[in-house]
Amino acid sequence: PKKEDPEFIACMEDVLDVYELPYNPKVPVVCMDEKPYQLLGEVRDSWAMRPGDNKKVDSEYVRKGTCSIFAFVEPLGGRHHTSVREHRTAVDWAEEIKYMVDEMYPEAEKIILVMDNLNT
Repeated sequence: PKKEDPEFIACMEDVLDVYELPYNPKVPVVCMDEKPYQLLGEVRDSWAMRPGDNKKVDSEYVRKGTCSIFAFVEPLGGRHHTSVREHRTAVDWAEEIKYMVDEMYPEAEKIILVMDNLNT
C-alpha cells in the first residue's frame, strides 16, 4: 500500500486502536483468518541415510485435493481454535462464526472480530 494513501492509513489506525484495547473477557477481541491448503501425499517414503543424519525427503508428491483452514485467535485471552473444512463458502464461514459465538464465547456480551475480506 502507498504511504500517501489516507484511506489506508485511517483503516490501519482503526485496526491498531482495536489491538490496543485492554483485555475484557466479556468483550473479547478475536482475530479470524482462513486459507486454502493443498493436501499432498509422498510418492516415496522419506528415510534417514545413517543414524544421526537428517531425514531425506523426495520432492515429488501426489496431489490429494485441497481443504480450507479456519483459525480464531484471542491474543490477550490466550485462546485459539483451528478447524479444517472441505470448502470455503459463505455457509462454511457462517458456521465457523456460529461455533465461535455459541461454543467459544457463550458468556460474551459482545465479540470484536478482526478479519480480512473473505471472498465468499
